[in-house]
Amino acid sequence: MAKELAKQYDPSEVEDRTYKFWCDKKYFHAKREKNKKTYTIVIPPPNITGQLHMGHALDNTLQDILVRYHRMAGYDTLWLPGTDHASIATEAKIVEAMRKEGITKDDLGREKFLERAWDWKKQYGGRIIEQLKKMGSSCDWDRERFTLDEGCSKAVREVFVGLYEKGLIYRGNRMVNWCPHCNTSISDAEVEYEEKDSNFWHLLYEVKETGEKLELATTRPETMLGDTAVAINGDDPRYKHLHGCHVILPLLNKEIPIVCDEHADMTKGTGVVKITPAHDPNDFEVGLRHNLPIIRTFTYDGHMTGKADKEAADEIIKSGKATQNEPEVLDCGKYAGMTTLEARKAILADLEAGGYIKEIEPLKHDVGTCYRCHTNIEPMVSKQWFVKMDPLAGPAIDAVENGDIKFVPERFKKNYMSWMRGSRDWCISRQLWWGHRIPAWYCDDCGATTVAKQDPCKCSQCGSENIKQDPDTLDTWFSSALWPFSTLGWPDDTEDLKHYYPTNTLVTGYDIIGFWVSRMIFSGLAYTDKAPFDTVLIHGLVRDAQGRKMSKSLGNGIDPLEIIDEYGADALRFTLATGNSPGG
Repeated sequence: MAKELAKQYDPSEVEDRTYKFWCDKKYFHAKREKNKKTYTIVIPPPNITGQLHMGHALDNTLQDILVRYHRMAGYDTLWLPGTDHASIATEAKIVEAMRKEGITKDDLGREKFLERAWDWKKQYGGRIIEQLKKMGSSCDWDRERFTLDEGCSKAVREVFVGLYEKGLIYRGNRMVNWCPHCNTSISDAEVEYEEKDSNFWHLLYEVKETGEKLELATTRPETMLGDTAVAINGDDPRYKHLHGCHVILPLLNKEIPIVCDEHADMTKGTGVVKITPAHDPNDFEVGLRHNLPIIRTFTYDGHMTGKADKEAADEIIKSGKATQNEPEVLDCGKYAGMTTLEARKAILADLEAGGYIKEIEPLKHDVGTCYRCHTNIEPMVSKQWFVKMDPLAGPAIDAVENGDIKFVPERFKKNYMSWMRGSRDWCISRQLWWGHRIPAWYCDDCGATTVAKQDPCKCSQCGSENIKQDPDTLDTWFSSALWPFSTLGWPDDTEDLKHYYPTNTLVTGYDIIGFWVSRMIFSGLAYTDKAPFDTVLIHGLVRDAQGRKMSKSLGNGIDPLEIIDEYGADALRFTLATGNSPGG
């Protein structure tokens, strides 16, 4: 007797069975067929911070359409899947879960913490892969990768050591974006600017030689304890008589020089600016030009420095382990231990009492915040590892300008060029435990640094075994920048690498052009001499009812599996694909 068909289509009865059949038959597996043209996409690896949301569903649906089309058109097609360890975001999630248990990282120690992190990866990385399968993604699951797996980690070390030996990676004290909540440095691309209400406080600094009062304005009066100069423009006729003079820093009664520098704009305000090299990017550059002291007044957890902080810094200098631009640290006295906002209130009260405030001007201005936790970032001079960007940016700009890499829609080429041309040296070190540990070891006896692909047993300079590895990890984007070729076996000359690289299409949102796209391009060109892909397809973002991008960190995402359970994967994919516009 013939089986009676259900009166209503139930996608769950069809989709799961069909997808399992496809996987069992290895229909998604790329076979390296030499007589066929290749088409390759490497999946933008989702962070293992939770589960996928509708934004991921859109991205992967568009990739799947391209992959299935080329597969049916007869191409040897590879869609390579994987996940990203996402150092800052994942560590923050784990730390928050531990906080609810009443334990900290220090309670566990590094090794026990990393055991937890790998358990987290197993749980959430596995969940993400199952979500991708549930959405019908036709990935080659035999080639699944993870940014911390053995092969990708080998690629990271290869690149780090290679750049170091070429002089393109260095360690030094430079201005970074510091998140006091995440307690780590973050890149320029990870800073989001929010408009906030504030004030311009117009302060009066007395000129030592003439007794007159110089007026200057600041939005950060709490930084004044670290002032090491005030600047005027050398062409400003108002202040020509003050060349070579000094001012007395209020509250500290400290003499600091007046310097002539183009940073002081004659057309803005009074044309006088305070210079705090340790806590402002522009002031840092002024400080370098005039060889000014760099005096740090903030701790890394967002408090004013005190006696113990100064003693620790003095010991580094005394021991001979200080590096170029090593900041001094101030004992902030009565303000020590206060948060920066508490110190602002106390310092303003003392300035008011001393007659140093001339005017308070309300204003709105953009304040840099951490894109993960939205805490106000602190510009800080900090000892970190950096990549020199100028030698890497040039070829990456040329590749897009000459058409080797195309952006679709083309208007996003401007976003890329703006980021690439404006990039500073890339701070790649993070004060975290989860991630690729920096392959650098410091000798306690001679002070030398050993950078190596394999863990050394002794100092490369003096032979001492008294060496310690740098405790920091690399920026997540350092490893994910290598994704198009590290996943195919580079630096080994594998058959997959020879056959499927360069890849063809990168599908992503415009919000990570600076984070990821740009870094993949200059990395591919620098390490393989080839552009990593020929086309960047930019799609729109899936937003919530408030117009915010769906994000795991915001917790505003919709689980696509809930939609699939009710309507089926095909219905979801069709809706996403037809409701989207390029770049959106």
